Amino acid sequence: MGYGAQANNIVKANRALLKKKRTFREIKNSYLGYLEDSQLQFKEVSPFEQQKIRDKIIAQAKRDKAHNIKMGFISFLILSLIVFGIYKLLSA
Repeated sequence: MGYGAQANNIVKANRALLKKKRTFREIKNSYLGYLEDSQLQFKEVSPFEQQKIRDKIIAQAKRDKAHNIKMGFISFLILSLIVFGIYKLLSA
């Protein structure tokens, strides 16, 4: 048969895929049922618990900020040393 049979199989497969095509409206309508059925459930938290969670988040943000500043400073030092070393090698 050769390569002709392979080409025919590809054309048949592509036609089958084209027949399965759905419009955006059909897809949207099929998902709308799922979205309407799902309701979000949130846990009730007392104001004291909310304040504790808020304090934890603020403390973590401060630690992250300090860590980022330290890492930036260390990166600047390393970069400065590399640039200075390259300058010394080229000027020698």
